[in-house]
Amino acid sequence: MSKSQNAISPSREEDYPLWYQEVVKAAELAESSPARGCMVIKPWGYGIWENIQRDLDRRIKETGHENAYFPLFVPLSLLEKEAAHVEGFAKECAVVTHHRLEEKDGKLIPAGELDEPLIVRPTSEAVIGEVYAKWVKSYRDLPLLINQWANVVRWEMRPRLFLRTAEFLWQEGHTVHANEEEARCEVMTMLEVYRSFAEEMLALPTIVGEKPASERFPGAVDTYSIEAMMQDRKALQAGTSHYLGENFSRASNIRFLDEQGDLRFAHTTSWGVSTRLIGALVMAHSDDDGLRLPPRVAPKQAVILPITPKSGDEGPILEFAAKLQKSLSGISYAGRPLCVALDKRDLRGGEKNWQWIKKGIPLRIEIGAREVESNCVCVYRRDADRKERIVMNPEELIGSITTILDQIQDNYLQQATLFLAENTETGIKTASDFCRFFTPVNAQKPEIHGGFVRAFWCEDADTEALLKDLKVTVRCIPLEQGEGSGTCVLSGRPARREAIFAKAY
Repeated sequence: MSKSQNAISPSREEDYPLWYQEVVKAAELAESSPARGCMVIKPWGYGIWENIQRDLDRRIKETGHENAYFPLFVPLSLLEKEAAHVEGFAKECAVVTHHRLEEKDGKLIPAGELDEPLIVRPTSEAVIGEVYAKWVKSYRDLPLLINQWANVVRWEMRPRLFLRTAEFLWQEGHTVHANEEEARCEVMTMLEVYRSFAEEMLALPTIVGEKPASERFPGAVDTYSIEAMMQDRKALQAGTSHYLGENFSRASNIRFLDEQGDLRFAHTTSWGVSTRLIGALVMAHSDDDGLRLPPRVAPKQAVILPITPKSGDEGPILEFAAKLQKSLSGISYAGRPLCVALDKRDLRGGEKNWQWIKKGIPLRIEIGAREVESNCVCVYRRDADRKERIVMNPEELIGSITTILDQIQDNYLQQATLFLAENTETGIKTASDFCRFFTPVNAQKPEIHGGFVRAFWCEDADTEALLKDLKVTVRCIPLEQGEGSGTCVLSGRPARREAIFAKAY
């Protein structure tokens, strides 16, 4: 490949949706599976998920939660207990109706119809509520703070790897509390866990806010989210936390005796993030050469690329490289040992180099005969121009590598934060200007237009008809609000809070 060419074609500006697919493919994150709408997560993609899981699991446990596991199958009768919940998920449910296959005319056909259909969990409130009703009897059993790491199935008609798949991985927290105050405190605690995790690990700035009624989780009293901006200026919901009130406890009969001996319904919450975060990483940080991974979440922070001579005298170079790998791997970074690969594959140097660029590895370290002679290495940072190199001796690299990785992490966060600020419009006051902002100048390239609009909104449901025509939604009502009130950008009516409006995934 020519040095002047980009690794990914088309570019972001030429065709953003196709660019995204090509980055996922080139980085070897995932691929479509034989089952429509599902994906195979490859080792590099799953390594990212493992690091997300490891750090987030630590944060969840530090807030007093424990992990458990609940069944994949939900009896239909349990789901039916919560009418709003059923209505919200009914069109996305995968249903098991038979328990065996029989051969007939050379084909396998379902047989043994179940007495009651089983739903492959789209989320676990229904089945967990049934279990919690057995566990919770007294105020002494509260609060009940449980998280599970699991897979869920929501039948997706227009799948896209990591963003929308029929099956995906996630964590879902489900908690029970004695009163509304404690439950709401839990909701906000976990929302802050998600915000800080996204910023500190994923280098992803987010806007924290309350969802409007139309965007609430089915059956919830209130839903809160963290919203991130992708490079096509669309919003991606990166995590949610729900106050469920007594709705699910009444449906599942989760009751307890309080300190006065009175029988009361509990207040419950749920909250979760999923492998969609990997899609967010791709779209927020990548460039036209491929993936760019924040070091704290990268499966490997660095790769050593030996440049061996055609003569075959590679021994000194490989020995030099192996020694450096051992020294670097003994360093602690982001709470775990630094992970450094030594790529000894029998491939052309340029091909190997491009593969690692496209994978987004933070640092590439080249070592050839000249470097061994001079006792130095050539270091390339993924956040810099791909031809820009830093020459240093091994001791310098060993002493400074964690600082360099933190600089890369901070650069990605600063770049994403600046992009969010520059593409959030706060000066729009009228519906006509609002429509103009969300109407692409070039219908062939809608991804290079628009962004977030932060403006006053009266929160009346009838105003959302205009949003539907524009394919815009209220992403959230930010928790941080300025003083005073204003005029609704859609209706012209009085409004007391500002909202974030955007097109979204």
